[in-house]
Amino acid sequence: MVENAPYEIVRRIESLEIRIYPSLILAKVEDFEDNNAFGLLFNYISGNNTSQKKISMTAPVITSEKIPMTAPVISEESYMAFIMPSSYDLSKIPKPKNKKIKIEIQPEKKLAVLRFSGRTNYKKTNKKFKQLLDLVKNNNFKTKGNPFLMRYNSPFAPGFIRRNEVAIEII
Repeated sequence: MVENAPYEIVRRIESLEIRIYPSLILAKVEDFEDNNAFGLLFNYISGNNTSQKKISMTAPVITSEKIPMTAPVISEESYMAFIMPSSYDLSKIPKPKNKKIKIEIQPEKKLAVLRFSGRTNYKKTNKKFKQLLDLVKNNNFKTKGNPFLMRYNSPFAPGFIRRNEVAIEII
C-alpha cells in the first residue's frame, strides 16, 4: 500500500476542501516534461542515490501545470515532486546522484483542493483549475502561487479508479 501525504480537512464548501498539510520533504525536478521528470524521480527512489537505497513510493505525485491565465503570470516554473515517506527526516534522506533532483522542505500549507477522477489531460485539468479558482474566488479566499495537480495512482491504473486533485495555496 502506498503512503499518502497526511492532511487535515478544516472546512468543506460544496466540492471544495480546505486542508492543512504539515511540513513535507520533497524530491523535486524542475523544467522537464512529465515523463522525463517522473523517470528521474523514479530512478532516484529506486536506488539511484548515494546510499543506493530504495525509497517507498508515496502519493500524490505533484506537478505544476501551465494554464492560460490572465496577467500577471506569477511563475513560469514547471516541476514534478515526489513526497518522501514520513519515516524520513532531512538527515536520513539519501542524496540524489543526479544534480537535477533537489531535496527540499515544503513548509506547512493551507490548500483549497478539488478532487476528480479519470485520466488527466491538458483540457480536463484546465477545466478543473478554472472550477477550483472560481470556487476560491467566490468564497473570498486569497491565493498564493499557482494551482497544481496532484495524482494518486500509477499511470497503469484504469481511469475510472484514478484519484486526482487540483489545489492552490490559500492564505
